[in-house]
Amino acid sequence: MLDRVALRVNPADLEAAERTLAGQAPGLTLDQLAKVIARAEAQLDPDGVPPREEELRGQRFLRVQEDRSGMLHLTGAFDPEHGAAIMVAIDAIVGAELGAQRDADASSDVDAPRRSVTMMRADALVKICEHLLGCAHRDTPLQGATVVVRMTLEDLRAGTGHATIDGLAAPVSIATARRMAADAGIIPVVLGGDSEILNWGRQRRLFTRAQRLALTERDGGCAMCGVPPGHAQVHHIRWWARDRGPTDLANGVLLCESCHHRIHDNGWNIRIDGTGVGARVWFIPPAHVDPHQTPRLGGRRRYDYLAA
Repeated sequence: MLDRVALRVNPADLEAAERTLAGQAPGLTLDQLAKVIARAEAQLDPDGVPPREEELRGQRFLRVQEDRSGMLHLTGAFDPEHGAAIMVAIDAIVGAELGAQRDADASSDVDAPRRSVTMMRADALVKICEHLLGCAHRDTPLQGATVVVRMTLEDLRAGTGHATIDGLAAPVSIATARRMAADAGIIPVVLGGDSEILNWGRQRRLFTRAQRLALTERDGGCAMCGVPPGHAQVHHIRWWARDRGPTDLANGVLLCESCHHRIHDNGWNIRIDGTGVGARVWFIPPAHVDPHQTPRLGGRRRYDYLAA
């Protein structure tokens, strides 16, 4: 039972610990027994705890994948230090909701739809993320951390059609888009509506939040490779310092770090045709990539079914 520490522990101490565990094991579930074993290992080999912690920290991960139906699948593993915050936050929300549900059951004869505990945990994670996106008091600004839902003005008025969410492939109904637009941290973009002034010339170096939202509407994420907006930053096409490029919509482009370096290091050029969020972004390859330097369409228009 104590194989992981057997080589580093006095044999007599190891034998005594295993006898103790054998006496405790009856009546325990496998999870409970595993917890007792882990604590016995720490007691027998305290110097081995830090290396094990470092090993676990190096194994942490989280994958987020969207399936063809539009459902997001989260798969992850966290070391105890980081996982504790996740577990406590989710369990606190679920516990409060279970208590509220019991109170409601006691005061009502109506059978309300019930959520499973796993559904409650999923909803709790969503609440935590929504709170973070809507919180104005953060120590660290979250660049690009805005959920953007876009729809046409006609669909919004009629309540028909569909909307899209930046970073996700599956469309959502207008009813869902309206519901999402009521939440903090979620910005509805109505195509065809009025927008804030987006051109600041050289009065300021950094692009505003409104400009970023407009560029997200135009580029859809990294204008070159198409990764979601949260993985891209706004860059001046004509450099601010070297070329004295203005901080205007026509001189901005969303690029991920990899494509940003690819453009600057390998000699690609960018051309914007048109104005506003309906403009087209073209990437012109260097001669060693394409001797004819044929422009390649980028941005959201590259994926726009109706723009073909």
